[in-house]
Amino acid sequence: MALNNTYDARLLAQETTVGAGLQLLVLALLGTAIGMGPAGWLTGLAFALATWAVLTRALRRSRPRSFGPANRVTLGRAILVGGVTALVADSFESSPPVSLLVGLTAVALILDGVDGKVARHTGTSTALGARFDMEVDAFLILVLSVYVSMSLGPWVLLIGTMRYAFVAAARVLPWLNAALPHSMARKTVAALQGIVLLVAGAGIMPLEGNAAAVLLALASLVWSFGRDITWLYRHRHPVGEREQAQETERVQETERVLEQERVLEQERVLEQERVLEQEQQVRDGVRELVEA
Repeated sequence: MALNNTYDARLLAQETTVGAGLQLLVLALLGTAIGMGPAGWLTGLAFALATWAVLTRALRRSRPRSFGPANRVTLGRAILVGGVTALVADSFESSPPVSLLVGLTAVALILDGVDGKVARHTGTSTALGARFDMEVDAFLILVLSVYVSMSLGPWVLLIGTMRYAFVAAARVLPWLNAALPHSMARKTVAALQGIVLLVAGAGIMPLEGNAAAVLLALASLVWSFGRDITWLYRHRHPVGEREQAQETERVQETERVLEQERVLEQERVLEQERVLEQEQQVRDGVRELVEA
């Protein structure tokens, strides 16, 4: 069991199943409260199914000992994001209750700073947890950018799609996958996107003020991505040289092992030949004695 520091797929499956059930409950409450249409329901259900499937696959691949308290906080945020996603999808058919959308988004953004602290406090920080947190953040920003773009224009979608464009580019340019150094500026810019989009979506400022704030947020995001890409580009050669050196060392080690195996094989062959020669000498001696 997980409490015995061993992998237990059943316990982890229970966690993801409970999360999916809570997501359905949130959608049911939203549907009852606002009379959500088919677009909202279908989008919310698709989000719940995709989250359950992707998280289940990630857990099976990483095989953690337990789901962990920090991941439960992140899963709670994902459930709220699912609700926001359903409301935004429903807004294409009818005007959504802005206060409800803003409330769900605000809680999700506040909890963004909680899961990391919980992970550090409990000593349960994992690569899976960090990736889960990142993906929930990125998708919330994408959904908010879709909502705000309906009032400010499609250019706002650049905020939500920039991270996904970076991931796509990294498949073509592997040096973009290298680890980046810690940067408080990067974290601040990322947090700024959600706050600005939330304020713009709430409509508490004039349209011009919202446009200016979102444009400033977009400019800061372009600067942050540009700085990181520049750093990765400048450091791509040393990384490549280290990888090449490691590969060369692996090849040399393999050659040494093969050479040792060849030497041992030659020694075994020579030893067998000596044994056969000795046996032949013994047989010849015995035959001579018999003939005599």
